[in-house]
Amino acid sequence: MNKYVQRGILGALLGVALCLAGLFLMERDLSIYKWALAAGVIVFGLGFLTLIYGLIRKIERRSILDDRKERKERPQKDE
Repeated sequence: MNKYVQRGILGALLGVALCLAGLFLMERDLSIYKWALAAGVIVFGLGFLTLIYGLIRKIERRSILDDRKERKERPQKDE
């Protein structure tokens, strides 16, 4: 797991936690719940995007390594 996937998972979990805290504050009739919910949605969104970016990087890296391996195994023609 690369650092972007780890950060993405952490960000998504933190966003969910902030949203749950916002819902808890809303039940207690505290006006700060709006900020907690908004921050939770933003943090979750950034975490999700980071997670997707990390997965794309992982797939791309694997593809590049496979291409290099194929080039190395292919016999080179002498001119």
